[in-house]
Amino acid sequence: MQQESHPFDEAFGKAVDLGNQIADADEKADLWDIADGLLAGAVQYWLYTRQPCGDPRCEECLPISTAEGRLEELRRLIREFSEESQYFHSPTDSNVGRA
Repeated sequence: MQQESHPFDEAFGKAVDLGNQIADADEKADLWDIADGLLAGAVQYWLYTRQPCGDPRCEECLPISTAEGRLEELRRLIREFSEESQYFHSPTDSNVGRA
């Protein structure tokens, strides 16, 4: 039985795979630099895809009809995806209680 392809899951997986490939290819690479580059590329693509259609009465485009609106929507999604991540909380976070 073949699973149905979902573009979100495919893009998510390929972004993680790409980060791992870059890190594996250069053992001296800074993982933060790799992650920042992936994030910058993702933000660039996201902003490109969120250009309003040009109809000032378009209800679908209303939340993203200004640069500020697009930034607010991006922040909302970043918070949502971050909080859903298995890596959001770390055992080494400075606010983790220790006995």
